[in-house]
Amino acid sequence: MKFLPGTAALIAFGAMTPALAADLGAGPYTKAPAYAAPIYAWTGFYVGGHIGGAISGNQVLSGLGLGNTYNGQLLGGVQAGADYQFAPNWLVGIEGQYSWLGHVSNGIAFPGGFVYTDDRRALGSVTGRVGFTWGPGLLYVKGGYAYSDTRDTLTLGGFPIPFAFDSGHRNGYTIGTGLEYMFAPNWSAKVEYQYYDFGSSAFTAPIAFVPYGNLRNDEHTVKAGLNYRFGWGSSVAARY
Repeated sequence: MKFLPGTAALIAFGAMTPALAADLGAGPYTKAPAYAAPIYAWTGFYVGGHIGGAISGNQVLSGLGLGNTYNGQLLGGVQAGADYQFAPNWLVGIEGQYSWLGHVSNGIAFPGGFVYTDDRRALGSVTGRVGFTWGPGLLYVKGGYAYSDTRDTLTLGGFPIPFAFDSGHRNGYTIGTGLEYMFAPNWSAKVEYQYYDFGSSAFTAPIAFVPYGNLRNDEHTVKAGLNYRFGWGSSVAARY
């Protein structure tokens, strides 16, 4: 029968197909990429700016029988610092900060028409800080030296009168706490509370003012800031 040779050929081809497939071999195996967990590196230098507000609390001279006077002020300024991350979720650093204050003066009127004015124009600080990091977040505390750019005046009828204090109330200390968040490579935002204490002062001249007692000088501030970070390499790396 004539169909037999064709049928035999088809059967033979079918028998050869598995062997040919085996000779071709399996396709290459590709391993699925592993999940890359981000590492936020805080080590490095940074510069930035901030805005916020300050409340100055003067415990005014007790000899006048007065209480506390609080004045709110706007502030704005700059900061620069360096951080070192270790262990691996802890951070230590140092920061310099300078804040200009809005023009608000604390004034005390004395009997006889004398007026003392404490015009605080700026606040500065150099602080160390310690923080705990988790991914892009950083919670920290800070403390160190504080400086007040203060202009003191005593006037009578608008004319300046010579006077002296037992301390300059320009140098003091500061403490604070804050939260910082790295929202993009090399960029972080922060909000912080910082307290400045410049001690207390008493008049030593004119002699008639000595019995009025001490004047306390401090500031409570809240700031929101933005930093650009010059890290050792990229601020965000990848762990595989």
